[in-house]
Amino acid sequence: MARFRITTKQMNNCNGVRIEPGMTVEVVTQSMSNPVSTNGGQVVADAFMRIYGIDIKKCGALSMVYLNVEQL
Repeated sequence: MARFRITTKQMNNCNGVRIEPGMTVEVVTQSMSNPVSTNGGQVVADAFMRIYGIDIKKCGALSMVYLNVEQL
């Protein structure tokens, strides 16, 4: 099992969703691969919804352009 910290890099405001730089979630996955690119990033989207109540997919920010991934 691998643990990752995902942090937003920049502000984004679209489709009624506002993302601020520095918003951070931690996820645990079964694989060692990047959780943003695995299974469409669903585990990351679920974590942002659970912690911040935002749909990061709706904003189009579920990509490495907006997110920094760090393996812990």
